[in-house]
Amino acid sequence: MMLQKRGALAGLLVLLLPLLLPVLFSPLSHASPSTFSDWNVPKPRHLALLKSALQRESTHEKRSDLWVPLADQGWRPCVESTNAPSLPAKSEGYLQVFLDGGLNQQRMGICDAVAVAKILNATLVIPHFEINPVWQDSSSFMDIFDVDHFINVLKDDISIVKELPDEFSWSTREYYATAIRATRIKMAPVHASANWYLDNVLPVLQSYGIAAISPFSHRLTFDNLPMEIQRLRCKVNFQALVFVPHIIALGDALVSRLRYPSRGTEVLSSDYLRETTGVIDKNKESKFVVIHLRFDKDMAAHSACDFGGGKAEKLALAKYRQVIWQGRVLNSQFTDEELRSQGRCPLTPEEIGLLLAALGFDNSTHLYLASHKVYGGEARISTLRKLFPLMEDKKSLASSDERAQIKKKASLLAAVDYYVGLHSDIFISASPGNMHNALLGHRTYKNMKTIRPNMPLLGQLFLNKSISWSDFQQAVLEGHENRQGQIRLRKPKQSIYTYPAPDCMCQA
Repeated sequence: MMLQKRGALAGLLVLLLPLLLPVLFSPLSHASPSTFSDWNVPKPRHLALLKSALQRESTHEKRSDLWVPLADQGWRPCVESTNAPSLPAKSEGYLQVFLDGGLNQQRMGICDAVAVAKILNATLVIPHFEINPVWQDSSSFMDIFDVDHFINVLKDDISIVKELPDEFSWSTREYYATAIRATRIKMAPVHASANWYLDNVLPVLQSYGIAAISPFSHRLTFDNLPMEIQRLRCKVNFQALVFVPHIIALGDALVSRLRYPSRGTEVLSSDYLRETTGVIDKNKESKFVVIHLRFDKDMAAHSACDFGGGKAEKLALAKYRQVIWQGRVLNSQFTDEELRSQGRCPLTPEEIGLLLAALGFDNSTHLYLASHKVYGGEARISTLRKLFPLMEDKKSLASSDERAQIKKKASLLAAVDYYVGLHSDIFISASPGNMHNALLGHRTYKNMKTIRPNMPLLGQLFLNKSISWSDFQQAVLEGHENRQGQIRLRKPKQSIYTYPAPDCMCQA
């Protein structure tokens, strides 16, 4: 009888398992792109280095050197034109631009749009943000940036309007999506010259009174432009674009909680910051590092690298590539070893932790994790958290009420991270990208320390499974001596937003 009961229970359990854990019984072809990262999280790939890193000791002298601000490099912000700014006597018409990409790609597009409006003597309509297919964020310019500040700072340079007048109200995104339109410029080349706009867009403005450029990202050259146009782009990026007040307020609150962790990081209510005002001990100010952990599903799939999840993960990422990019991003023709040795694989949370440990940051270092959803979730981050237990993020530092205004809004979340990253003692990004490029340029402009990972070096070091901790640390230290925010002059074709000298800066 007992055996029959046990058999019945076992049979019932077998029947219920697919309901309780459906992901384990779903066919591979129907699995979601995130399935395998959640269920088959790979073990640490660099166990020997990790064990040594966990046992590391940093001397006080080493820690002090890490936090020393950059020395004066003899360059100053310089964004005003040598000529007095002046508005044209008559506008040639209204210029619309439709910007895609994430927050920082849109930011660069805004700067370029202002420059193109200046070149054309056009009135700029506040740029329209497309809904990103990856993050599904519908945030507008006015949701992210202080539009009145933007208009006021640039009022002597170009005319800007928030909306089109009624006579042009037909010129909408939906209008251009339904058919070919004479007022839409669709084929603007990447890095187009000023003359291209004068030859191809100015006639449309003069004929119709309006021109809409879509797509617009990366549609203005970085070279062979008048200095006043370059300086105007700098002015937009570093002065005109500021976040809306509630983003700044939340960013300031997070920075304060990182600077003064002795108050505790538990957020009790939406009034937390007001409740603790006046109890800050300025003598106990802490320094902190912001890590932009660019390791989301989008980045992992696009890189075509192997992240230790085996065949299941490779299949899931391949499917994700097909779903998101419909064949425009193909599987790499290079092996994982070749991609890593070329520095083309994003650093995993484990690898960025090992890099920081080798640079001399110890387990008392305060870290802020600036990132969108990490591929693999908390399990992927666990190794990094073991190395740096004092690691915080938006969720741990802010209350649910504070986060409510930015919840499920990728651009607003990125804006908060950008603000905290700009106010940190040190910023480091796990991989090059728009956030990395934008903050690298902004912090260069302000002469702030920013560590740029030497990706080819790290790729080769992590491929060496027999390397000792001492050899790894020595190679890391030597390979990052001159990658901590030193001024690098922009070369031809390089972005003015990543390398602001000499276009946005003058030698003292």
